[in-house]
Amino acid sequence: MRKSWLLLAAAMVAGCSDSDEVSLPQDSQSSAPPPVEQKSVAKAAKDPWQVVESFEVGRDVYVRSLALEPKTNSLWVGTSVGVHEVDLANQGLRNTYTRAEGLANEYVFAIFVDSHGNKWFGTNGGGASRLNNGQWQTYFPMHGLADYWVYSFGEQSNGDVWIGTWDGANRWNAQTGELTTYVQELINEWVYGIDVDAKDRVWFGTEGGVSMFDGRSWRSWTHNDGLGAPNDENLPISFNTGLGTRSRHDLSVLAEGEPTYNPNYVFSIHVDRNGDVWAGTWGGGVARYDGRRWRNYNMKAGLAGNIVYSIAEGSDGTMWFGTDHGVSRFDGKEWHSYGRQQGLLSEHVYALAVVPGDEVWAGTRGAVSRLARDNKRHEQAEEKQQAAGKRSEIQ
Repeated sequence: MRKSWLLLAAAMVAGCSDSDEVSLPQDSQSSAPPPVEQKSVAKAAKDPWQVVESFEVGRDVYVRSLALEPKTNSLWVGTSVGVHEVDLANQGLRNTYTRAEGLANEYVFAIFVDSHGNKWFGTNGGGASRLNNGQWQTYFPMHGLADYWVYSFGEQSNGDVWIGTWDGANRWNAQTGELTTYVQELINEWVYGIDVDAKDRVWFGTEGGVSMFDGRSWRSWTHNDGLGAPNDENLPISFNTGLGTRSRHDLSVLAEGEPTYNPNYVFSIHVDRNGDVWAGTWGGGVARYDGRRWRNYNMKAGLAGNIVYSIAEGSDGTMWFGTDHGVSRFDGKEWHSYGRQQGLLSEHVYALAVVPGDEVWAGTRGAVSRLARDNKRHEQAEEKQQAAGKRSEIQ
């Protein structure tokens, strides 16, 4: 089922065609390839999940970010031409925000709702905007922000908000509002993902690997430490490590180009409820760190695609991954994937959000799609499986 959330913005739509090429950085491959988990794919008949509907936002509009606001039961949708606030109770629009409403730039790559209800928007070249009780505040380098390009947020237990940019990371002091910049401490200054674990350690996904700050010291990991799967698909090696120009890295054109391989390029990062760190790489699948070593999952293991744009976690610990070939779900044992054949309008899934009821929303080019569990279908599958088991016992 298709519905529409068409967004009319004053700015020009920053879209690109399916044939756009992407130039990305290269890092050396490890002489000892990191372990890749073995493939474990469930039969389709057992899978109760399906794409139930999609909401169109415009053919050449990219949905880059999704964020849940539980207090208001809202889903915030960041696109290449502005932001939607959606009422999850009826999937209708509550508000639309562009520069006319106070947003610094319409191309919104990251959205974060902090513990105080502030909405943070990271833009593609327009700094960071914060919405608090209807009032907007924008942060530029002149205010202490590390860069105009902002791609991730995270929050520590004291309310401090971390901001990932293309020139390091900022810590926004919740008490003073001051911004502190960290660059040299990171493995790489291009910061695409941030998350905070239960010990208040801050994890950063960068173009050169993963960094972690425990409040006192920094530590980093790269492919040489086990991050990212081997190049099983023989993808072209990507270039430009650390020396790429902004025009070549411009994420407004990071869309549906030819896949390349750079396992150090970490585009998304998530700490799960058990404390394991998941890092989505560019061509090396998703890597999982348990505090001792990295385990890797790629297409060979069951992941839909080797480029992992986004990661989300269900209330039961089920992991969801947005890739260049659709959405994958992993329950710790079995993989299921959903692409165009299952109802997605595009297989490049840039953003994921899990909402109440464990429904999953996926942001792609042109739409946001909703995945839901069909309990009746699941019960029928279980009954069929049990019946088959009884027949085998009789035989």
